[in-house]
Amino acid sequence: MLVRSCALLLLAFLVACSNPPAQEAPSLADQNPPATGFDLAGSDSLAMAIADEVMAAMGGRSAWDSTRYVGWTFLSGRKLLWDKHQHRVRIEFPSQNLLLVTNLESGEGQAVKDGVSVTEPDSLAPLMDMAKQTWINDSYWLVMPFKLKDSGVTLRYVGTDSTEAGQPADLLELRFANVGVTPQNKYQVWVDAQTRLVSQWAYFPEATDSLPAFVNPWLDYQRQGRILLSGNRGTRLRDGQEFPLVMPDIFTADSVEEARFSVE
Repeated sequence: MLVRSCALLLLAFLVACSNPPAQEAPSLADQNPPATGFDLAGSDSLAMAIADEVMAAMGGRSAWDSTRYVGWTFLSGRKLLWDKHQHRVRIEFPSQNLLLVTNLESGEGQAVKDGVSVTEPDSLAPLMDMAKQTWINDSYWLVMPFKLKDSGVTLRYVGTDSTEAGQPADLLELRFANVGVTPQNKYQVWVDAQTRLVSQWAYFPEATDSLPAFVNPWLDYQRQGRILLSGNRGTRLRDGQEFPLVMPDIFTADSVEEARFSVE
């Protein structure tokens, strides 16, 4: 009996060694670390946890990071193609007969106006600056939910609230420091209580403003490759008529023709 007991103990030991304990799956916070420069000390834990839920609902951090090209048409009709990995953007302004291609890090690029290449440095530099500022604005309108823990952001939880459509949500507030071209702005973001997707946002030109300049819904989420994107911001009243705030032609891609990032 002693020999049998020892054999059973040895067998149990071998089985335990061959089946190590399963490791816990990474938490949403582990999967979505804050960007360098995110205000970790000034942001609160609940707001960051909700930001992680938003990232997961949008497809997840790895899906966002691996998405290379994003294309869309902005509200006014300009067309953008963004190379996230190489930090480049191509912007067409059909109403101005203008094409800009710029490196968002170096500020170098090319421009064609009315079919003629712009080569004079004093003329090219402001166009490259315009391209970057256009990209900052237009990309934020499209991909803001992926940037809740971005560099320069302070993220705070305001409380529970309802959207203008009456949907329950958690309300977050974003403030900025030393980032973008208008760091004095403030945004409030409604995160749907059920879907955990951004369902509405409010824009404040100054962080001290008590009333927003506008409030828009985030509607019509569609899967684009590995992620979700919303291209509908409702409507805006203009000259007594409602003007649709839509961004059509949204797509993502793993590859595009390299010639798209040249004006020649």
